Amino acid sequence: MSRTEQAIASADAHSAHNYHPLPVVVATAEGAWMTDVEGRRYLDMLAGYSALNFGHGNRRLLDAARTQLERVTLTSRAFHHDRFADFCGQLAELCGMEMVLPMNTGAEAVETAVKTARKWGYRNKGILDGMAKIVVAADNFHGRTTTIISFSTDQEARADFGPYTPGFEIVPYGDLDALRAAVTDNTVAVLLEPIQGEAGVLVPPPGYLAGVREVTRQRNVLFIADEIQSGLGRTGKTFACEHEGVVPDMYVLGKALGGGVVPVSAVVSSADVLGVYKPGEHGSTFGGNPLACAVALEVIAMLRTGEFQERATELGEHLHRELGLLVGGAVREVRGRGLWAGVDIDPSHGTGREISEKLMERGVLVKDTHGSTIRIAPPLVISKEDLDWGLDQLRSVLSAK
Repeated sequence: MSRTEQAIASADAHSAHNYHPLPVVVATAEGAWMTDVEGRRYLDMLAGYSALNFGHGNRRLLDAARTQLERVTLTSRAFHHDRFADFCGQLAELCGMEMVLPMNTGAEAVETAVKTARKWGYRNKGILDGMAKIVVAADNFHGRTTTIISFSTDQEARADFGPYTPGFEIVPYGDLDALRAAVTDNTVAVLLEPIQGEAGVLVPPPGYLAGVREVTRQRNVLFIADEIQSGLGRTGKTFACEHEGVVPDMYVLGKALGGGVVPVSAVVSSADVLGVYKPGEHGSTFGGNPLACAVALEVIAMLRTGEFQERATELGEHLHRELGLLVGGAVREVRGRGLWAGVDIDPSHGTGREISEKLMERGVLVKDTHGSTIRIAPPLVISKEDLDWGLDQLRSVLSAK
């Protein structure tokens, strides 16, 4: 057996089979490139589902982590530490908000947003206890906790995990009339991804987010934007909501906030919303730890330059222009914004998994979703030359039946 086969066989023997990874075993990585245990190099066109927006082994982020590792990594929230105030203040400023509630993973942040919206509804809106409703979109992906899968329409995520948590109303994504009709006096929030990532990089119709903002403002309902995948530079703006000039009541952030170094997530909102909490009502031992804050502070500093948003805009225009030329042949449709694309493959050319495996053989790593779609989301540090090389490999795979 090869080193790759040995590693995969060992993993299969000792880990739950909750993922179906491509058969590559990564050993090292730098920038937009990864190297496996056999010494083969691969162009990373997934970037950890946007957790690696700033590339593998980013020097600024590693230096920030190393420096903090030598000082203190964890205090728990039982004590203050000297990186916390700066992290909360600077993230709030980046978001144009007032307060931050830090967690670790994206799913934790979404759970926090749900709890916050309900508490706000009971305390500030006067909704009767146990009656709060949250409107969500079909085909969403907000995580995999029991509460979150309760409002998922993906049967693979839901099956055999009930009973499910009530309190959610599901409407079609992009249908403003359906959303407006679903909002009642008991609605506390509308929770949406500005672009649905796991669903295949679905971009809503023009004016949809602005319409959601108008409806929620009129009905005194919180607009919660899950920007865990779409945020922090991926679409060419710091936040995908900015493409419609929309500011939600609450941002849910994760993935790229930790720079691909440590898990960092956060709910960011106003003092009116996050001020509903009192000590002991919600928390996390690792949430807002010194190491996480140090890395996230460097991420915030990098975003402030606008460099990564500009790269995502320029390279994204090139990416979508080139992918658009494939439509009508092996490609049925291309969607996305910035350095983020969902590519629907004509089934006669193979499934999304088969195309991903063929690309892997040519040294390019992407990931499929929903059978016929592949997602392309390289690190924002990728060079135009490397991006073009990756697109050349895609053309070659699609041209060979």
